[in-house]
Parts: sequence; C-alpha cells; structure tokens
Amino acid sequence: MEWFIAAAAIVLFCFGAVVAFGAPYLPTLRPQIDTALDLLALKPGQTMLEIGSGDGRVLKAAAERGWQVIGYELNPILVLISLWVTRKYRRQVRVVWGNAFTKKWPATDGIFIFGLARLMPKLNTKIVQSQQKPVKVVSFTFRIPDRKPVAEKGGVFLYRYQ
Repeated sequence: MEWFIAAAAIVLFCFGAVVAFGAPYLPTLRPQIDTALDLLALKPGQTMLEIGSGDGRVLKAAAERGWQVIGYELNPILVLISLWVTRKYRRQVRVVWGNAFTKKWPATDGIFIFGLARLMPKLNTKIVQSQQKPVKVVSFTFRIPDRKPVAEKGGVFLYRYQ
C-alpha cells in the first residue's frame, strides 16, 4: 500500500508542479492537430518545435507528414509517454525534458503551442529573440498579444514572424 501512495504522490507532483512553470496537460484533439498542422503547411524535412509536447500525439502527426520535430515537455512522465508514442519516428522526433523558454532553440520553420494566456507574451519574446529566419507559429485557443493572426480556423491561430 505504501508503494501505491508513493507512486500516486509522484504522479500528482509531476502533473501538478509543472503548472508553476507551464501549462497543465490537456491533450490536443485530432481535429485541432490536423488544423494546426495544415495551417503551418511545412514541407517534408522542415522543422517544427512543439512547446509543451504532452503525450506526443502532435509530434507523431507532424512526423507522419515527414517533418523533423522537437518537443519540449516539463513533465517527465509525459516525456516517457511521448518517447513511446513516437518510437517509430526516432530519426525525425526529439523529445527534450525541460522548459522550452529557458532552452536554446534550434533554427525552426514552425512552432506549435497549446499553452495558457499567461505564456503567450513569453512565447512572443522568445521567438523575437531567438529566431534567425522567418517562422510560422500556430497557437491553439490562445492568442499572442499585440500580434495579428494571418489566419484562424477552428480556434487555431496562425502567426508569421519575419
């Protein structure tokens, strides 16, 4: 019984503590994944970052399109799940355990985020400071303040940074 309580405490900590630094885990549904990736419209071989990669379903869907994908995730349990979900795409998918806002980003062609409103100004600052080339950003549900989306479909917003 003690091992069960310890395991439950670890799970609660992993899913609860990340909220202090990021967003809680809420899976992105397949229709929104497809919409977001369609809006990004990357070509095979191009790179997409996912901020808060959760269970790896977005990473897998992007890899199925032939994209190179890097997912950042704070929750170690979800990192393990992502690695399992994307195991067939190991050459295309890299999952990074850590805070995307404190890590150095590689050059990328697209970014996907399903975060919280409080994270969007940080995202904007990070993109402006780190991107060397134009990048497309899709955000599910939450808008980037002071930026006008170039497209919107089903609650998914597309932005372009030049």
